[in-house]
Amino acid sequence: MKAALARWVYGLAWYLGLPLVAGYLLWRSLRQRAYRQHWAERFLGRGRKPADSSVRLWLHAVSVGETHAATPLIELLLGQRADMSIVLTHMTPTGRAVGEALAQRHPGRIVVRYLPYELGWAIRRFFNEVRPNLGVLMETEVWPQLLTHARARALPMLLINARLSEKSAVRAQRFRTLIEPAARAFVRVLAQSDADRQRLAQFYAGPIDVLGNLKFDLRPDAAWVAQGQALRSPLPSLLLASSRDGEEAMLLEALAQGHGLSDRQVCVWVVPRHPQRFDEVEQLLINAGHEPLRRSAIKKKLGSDQHFILGDTMGQMPLYYAAADVTLMGGSFGAYGAQNLIESCAVGTPVIVGPSTFNFDQVVRDAVAAGAALQVASMGEALALAYALLDDRARLARMRAEALRFAQDFRGATQRTQCILLAHLANASEQN
Repeated sequence: MKAALARWVYGLAWYLGLPLVAGYLLWRSLRQRAYRQHWAERFLGRGRKPADSSVRLWLHAVSVGETHAATPLIELLLGQRADMSIVLTHMTPTGRAVGEALAQRHPGRIVVRYLPYELGWAIRRFFNEVRPNLGVLMETEVWPQLLTHARARALPMLLINARLSEKSAVRAQRFRTLIEPAARAFVRVLAQSDADRQRLAQFYAGPIDVLGNLKFDLRPDAAWVAQGQALRSPLPSLLLASSRDGEEAMLLEALAQGHGLSDRQVCVWVVPRHPQRFDEVEQLLINAGHEPLRRSAIKKKLGSDQHFILGDTMGQMPLYYAAADVTLMGGSFGAYGAQNLIESCAVGTPVIVGPSTFNFDQVVRDAVAAGAALQVASMGEALALAYALLDDRARLARMRAEALRFAQDFRGATQRTQCILLAHLANASEQN
């Protein structure tokens, strides 16, 4: 009874909140026009339909990170099942752009759409158009209305690369009457770590396997790595990677309070996480008295007079990591839970992370234990430690080697996940 009431209140809240949702999209579109597109997919569940095939897999990857992590898995599955088509859904325009690029490499086999919002009519139309045999959600995606409809249709659902931080687990307890019934739609959960498994088991009573993190299997694009190495400044280089709102100001304040760039002769790359912030961050650097050079404007090798480079290009993170000696990981100095440090380690660039790491708790602990990363309490401490590393080239070289080893040692989750998905797809084919 409580669960039914909770679902009813949740559904009513979505209907009443539709004007707010539309307003949010319009507000986001002021910076990123793509938020004005494909509203029929979001609000009505109406979009492109997959090609006729024996097996139709639906995989939901929220944004850029999840889509990149899913890419090797998708390509393995397509190689194994020539009779399969895939519907790849997202929530953000940047994630969708990555999905579209993947679809272009596999013409006719991948359809890209937005996941519909938690509206009954939209979810019903989505399932009627897509007609999946198997549904796969990634990481932390538990949508009560969506999963309730999937269960009513007897659609087997899997949660893969699943994670649940301590912070999220505490928050989820407040919505237990919604989450527990929704989670029953999952026939299996594939967790990143044993700690994630234990927390997920508080809400899900079915089988949970620990397979590792798919993001370790992402190989950095060799062409971008080569370009990054070619772009390396003659000065020692720091990278503030995937920075979030407020973190660039923290870096500038730390620089002002400590050693100035001209004193240290250091090149600093700043790469904001979101493209709509490129202009804002450039102005912030200018207001602080610097003359940033945009990555998109670089025409020749960097000189020793260029101290600030603004990374204003998308999809080139391997380039930025390869151009740096040390990475300061964005999202970890503000209260954002950190961004993915595995990518930096995969090109051999050691990482310094701040105090906020709830999105990558286990990865950070493993990286620190492996000697591939260091954790500090503030941006000021991070800058001081980065300077110490740049002055100690032997220690920096050891950390570079440990970063590469760390990224290699934890690979294999994609292959393990593929085997399980293929078994479920085989069952779906027999029941089709």
